[in-house]
Amino acid sequence: MQERIARNEATFRLINEDIERGRDAEDDRTLVGFVCECGSAECSRLIELTPAEYEQVRSDPCRFAIVNGHEVPSVETVIERHDRYAIVRKLASSGAVAKETDPRA
Repeated sequence: MQERIARNEATFRLINEDIERGRDAEDDRTLVGFVCECGSAECSRLIELTPAEYEQVRSDPCRFAIVNGHEVPSVETVIERHDRYAIVRKLASSGAVAKETDPRA
């Protein structure tokens, strides 16, 4: 189950990388709608981050941006909470999947 959750999150991360590439590179302040990167395959919620916030999440392949409350404690720990989103960091085997599927690696 942990690997399935990690693979779901990796899929959402790929979608967000496409969103990031499609934005105006000159605009670092406008909120951009990204897909929640939680482990639920049924989740279709959006979170808003600035490009700088998104890059901060992407600075570590084991970090994912999610809707507050969408964390799965068995595979991740919340490392930051903000009004618009939370950042989780993968644990153990799910972290290995996160690194293996990192599109920036």
